[in-house]
Amino acid sequence: MQVIELGWLDLSLAALLVVALAGTTYVTRLGLERDMLIAAVRTVLQLALIGFVLETLFAFAALHWVALMALAMLLIAGREVMARQKRRLIGGWAFGIGTVSMFVSSFAVTILALVVIIGPEPWYTPQYAIPLLGMMLGNTMTGVALSLDRLTEGAWRQRLVIEGRLMLGQPWSAAMADIRRDAMRSGMIPTINAMAAAGVVSLPGMMTGQILAGSPPALAVKYQILVMFIITAGTGFGTMSAVIFGSRRLFDQRQRLRLDRLSAPR
Repeated sequence: MQVIELGWLDLSLAALLVVALAGTTYVTRLGLERDMLIAAVRTVLQLALIGFVLETLFAFAALHWVALMALAMLLIAGREVMARQKRRLIGGWAFGIGTVSMFVSSFAVTILALVVIIGPEPWYTPQYAIPLLGMMLGNTMTGVALSLDRLTEGAWRQRLVIEGRLMLGQPWSAAMADIRRDAMRSGMIPTINAMAAAGVVSLPGMMTGQILAGSPPALAVKYQILVMFIITAGTGFGTMSAVIFGSRRLFDQRQRLRLDRLSAPR
C-alpha cells in the first residue's frame, strides 16, 4: 500500500482550523488564542527540527549520537516536569527528582524492550530506540509531573494533619502515607485509563501511524500492545520513584516536616 504524500498546502488547510479555533476563543473571551497560536508555531518548528535531526541520526546510527539525543530528551522532559508543578521543591530538587525518576524507569524499560523483546541489530538502532524512548518519556513525564504536583500540594494543604501525626509518634512515612498513595494514583490513572480504552474508545497513536504507513493491522496491534505495556510499566515505576524521593525530601533528618523546601505557588 502506497503512503499518500502530504504537501505544505495540505498542512496549511489543517492549520486554518487551528486559526479558526483561536479566533473563536478570542470572540468568546476565553483568553487562549495567544497560547494556542504560539503552541501551533512551536509544533511546526519543533517537529520540523526533530525531523531533520532524526534523518541525520538515522543516516549515521552511532551509539554516541543516539545517547546524546536520549540525554537531550531526558533533560527537556525533566524541565517540563519542574515547570508543571504549582508548588515545587526548591534548590533544583524538583528537576533532579523528576529527571532521575524518569531516567531510572524510562531508560531501563526501553532498553529491556529493545534488547530482550524487539531485538534489533544493533540494539540501539535509532528507528526503534528513539521513538520508543520518546513515547516512554512523554507518558512518564506526565505521570511524574502529576504525582509530584499532587504530593506537594497535598503536603501543604494537610500540613497540620501531618504534624499532628508526627507529634503522636508516627514516622514520616506513616504520616504521609495517604498523601503518597493519592499522589501515585493521580500519576498512574491517565495511563491506566488509556490502556483500558485502547481499541474500544480510541486507536492509539503508534498503531494509527503504522496503519497509515501501510503496515498490516495485525502487526500494528502487536506493536501497540507492546508499547502500552512498557509505557504503563515505565510510568508506574517512575511515578512511584518520584513520590518516594519527593516525600522524603519534605522531611529532615529529625523527621520534621519542612515546607520551607517548597516554592511559593505559581
